[in-house]
Amino acid sequence: MTIRVVQWATGGVGKAAIEAVLSHPDLELVGAWVHSEGKHGKDVGELIGGGPVGVRATTSAEEILALDADCVVYSPLLPREDEVVALLRSGKNVVTPVGWVYPDPDGCGAIREACAEGGTTLHGTGIHPGGITERFPLMVSAISARVTHVRAEEFSDIRTYDAPDVVRHIMGFGVPPEQAMGGPIVDLLGAGFRMSVRMVADEMGFDIDPELDTVQEVAVATQPLDTPVGTIEPGQVAARKFHWRALVDGVPVVTASVNWFMGEEHFDPPWSFGPEGERFEVEITGDPDVKVTFKGLQPETVEEGLVRNPGIVVTANHCVSAIPYVVAAAPGIKTYLDLPLLAGRAAPQLGRGRGPGS
Repeated sequence: MTIRVVQWATGGVGKAAIEAVLSHPDLELVGAWVHSEGKHGKDVGELIGGGPVGVRATTSAEEILALDADCVVYSPLLPREDEVVALLRSGKNVVTPVGWVYPDPDGCGAIREACAEGGTTLHGTGIHPGGITERFPLMVSAISARVTHVRAEEFSDIRTYDAPDVVRHIMGFGVPPEQAMGGPIVDLLGAGFRMSVRMVADEMGFDIDPELDTVQEVAVATQPLDTPVGTIEPGQVAARKFHWRALVDGVPVVTASVNWFMGEEHFDPPWSFGPEGERFEVEITGDPDVKVTFKGLQPETVEEGLVRNPGIVVTANHCVSAIPYVVAAAPGIKTYLDLPLLAGRAAPQLGRGRGPGS
């Protein structure tokens, strides 16, 4: 039976999710919530740069709540628990890349009640966090023994992220170091990465210290840098590193790290991505050591990334691929530890049920 899907918010992830839903053989797009009045009433196909799909966007949450739908891909810039609770209570499962990857059960009473009332499920996913940081390390760890350290790390050129206001005012690029170090991004990122680190530590049985360790570092420009978010002047932040670590007796055993750079030149300290370039890595230190490198999740050029960033696309794809499994799950909050193996689907021209001439 076809699963009826609503897209909540049509930023980069939302647009990619719509594309993924439209190409998925088991899903049907039936609604879309948008923040901007300028998008209200427009055909969703127009919003993603394509032809009409017969679904019009709305700024009305009430219209979305009243829709007959099975699942919502919830991808606003910042999550609101009251919105998620209302969606779950209305009978709609929720898949989201903006939180709840491994939430503390003690802090989710309202969500659990909404799931029980609506007979629905909430699943947090994504890519980093939401995949690279916990799903894939746990999978890879199964082929090692006596594990002493698990590392998941991103190396990305942030010039390809087409959200100038976010990059400057939230992510803290192009500002003085002290402003960046005290900005909102550490808490916003940390909420997700701390859950990822705890999931890995809990599932693998590490007896970690009560508090996680958080470390951030910055590099500044040594000459003016021309970037998609404007000129970064000498002395302003041009590269950032973040690390979240679970410790046993003060020694790191699970680490999630982010390396975001505005290119690779004219930094102090002189950081670079190294010979392997942009990538994601998962490394297990044990018997034996295992390292997996993910390529293709970053664009080939800055220009390509500003048009269609693969990192945004895979975030959306991971959400959409989860939908059939989440809809089939029992009500409640479900993490990767609760769901079966998730898989994508064959391209439409290669899948079962192809019509004549396809």
